[in-house]
Amino acid sequence: MILGILKEDSAENRVAVTPDTLAALNKLGIAQILVEKGAGDSAFITDAEYTGQGAVLADNATVFKQANILAKINPLNEAQSKKLTAGQVLVGQFNALSNPNSVNPLHAAKVSAFSLDLIPRSTRGQAMDVLSSMATVAGYKAVLLAATHLPSFYPMFMTAAGTIKPAKVLVIGAGVAGLQAIATAKRLGAVVEAFDVRTAAKEEVMSLGARFVEVEGATENAAAGGYAVEQTEEYLKRQAEAVHNHAMQSDVIICTAQIPGRKAPLIIHQATVEAMRPGSVIVDLAASTGGNCEVGENDKTISHNGVTIIGASNLPSTMPRDASAMFSKNVLNFLKLIVDKGELKLNFGDDIVAACCISHDGQVVSERLKSFMK
Repeated sequence: MILGILKEDSAENRVAVTPDTLAALNKLGIAQILVEKGAGDSAFITDAEYTGQGAVLADNATVFKQANILAKINPLNEAQSKKLTAGQVLVGQFNALSNPNSVNPLHAAKVSAFSLDLIPRSTRGQAMDVLSSMATVAGYKAVLLAATHLPSFYPMFMTAAGTIKPAKVLVIGAGVAGLQAIATAKRLGAVVEAFDVRTAAKEEVMSLGARFVEVEGATENAAAGGYAVEQTEEYLKRQAEAVHNHAMQSDVIICTAQIPGRKAPLIIHQATVEAMRPGSVIVDLAASTGGNCEVGENDKTISHNGVTIIGASNLPSTMPRDASAMFSKNVLNFLKLIVDKGELKLNFGDDIVAACCISHDGQVVSERLKSFMK
C-alpha cells in the first residue's frame, strides 16, 4: 500500500498530510509514503522533515502513477484528473455539494474518491471533520484580521490619558467558526454579541461570555446535521431589522453563516453597512459562496462609506502550518476506517465512509450528494 501526498496549486499554502502523522500512517500498514517534492514548502514544512520520517520524495507524475491512495486538499484540475488510474483512492476536501459536476472526471477515471467535507457531524465523525477543523482556524484568524484594520483597540484601557472603551464585536453565525471568533474576541477584551438562526446555539454563545441576539420564528431542521437551513421571507425581514440595529453599534462584524451547497444567506445589507460607523470592519468568511454581506467581494478588501469589508473565504491557507497539521490528523483518522493491515477495505455499511464517498466504480455513494444532484 502506497500513499501519495500531492502538492497543492499555487493559491493554496496548506498540504494534506504533515510529517507528524507519517508514523501513525505506517502503523496502518501503509508501506511507503511518496511526497511530491516541495509539497510542504508553502506551509513552512521542508522536504527534509518528510524524509526524516521515512517518506520518499518524488515528482508529480510518479506520485500519481505509483500511489494507491492520493491525498490532496483541493479538487484536482482537469490535467490532474487525467493522471488518475482505475482503482485509486482519492481523499481530500472537494466541495462537491457546491459543484456536483466536479465528480464527473472521477467517475470517468473509476476511482474511489472521499470528500471529507461531507463527514457527518456526529460524535464519531468529529475526529475527521475537516470543515470543523478549518472553521476553527478561520474564526480565530478573522478576529485578528479585523484587528489589523480597526482604528481602535479591542480591550478597554484605563490610562493616564483617559479610558478607552472596548470594541463591540458582532458575530453572525455561531457554528465552529463563529464560536472560535467569539472566544478569540473575548480573549482580546471585546464586548461580543452573536446571532444564529439555531436556538441550540444560544447556550454555547452564552457559555463563552457573549450575548445572544435572538430573533424568533426561525425554521430549524434536525435532519440538517447541525447546519442552518433556508428561512422564510417573513423571518428574513425580522432578522434584517435586528441585525441592522445591532450592526450600527458594532465596530467589527464577523460573518460566518453558510448553508452547505447553497448560496450564503444575505444578512448584512448595503443599507446596514452605510449605517455603520466609519472605521468599522466586516470580515465575511462566506464570501466565496455569495457572502453574508451585500457589499463586498471574495478575496478582496474594499472600503464602502468608510467601512472596510474583507472577503476572506480561505483563511486557513493563511495559517498553513497548523491548519495543515489539523487537516492531516483528519485524513489519518479517516484512513483508519478504510485501511487495515495494509489492505484497502471500503465498508459502505459504515455511515461515515458512505456519507463522504462521491465516487466509487463510476457512481455516487453519498446520499447527501445524490439529493443535491437531483
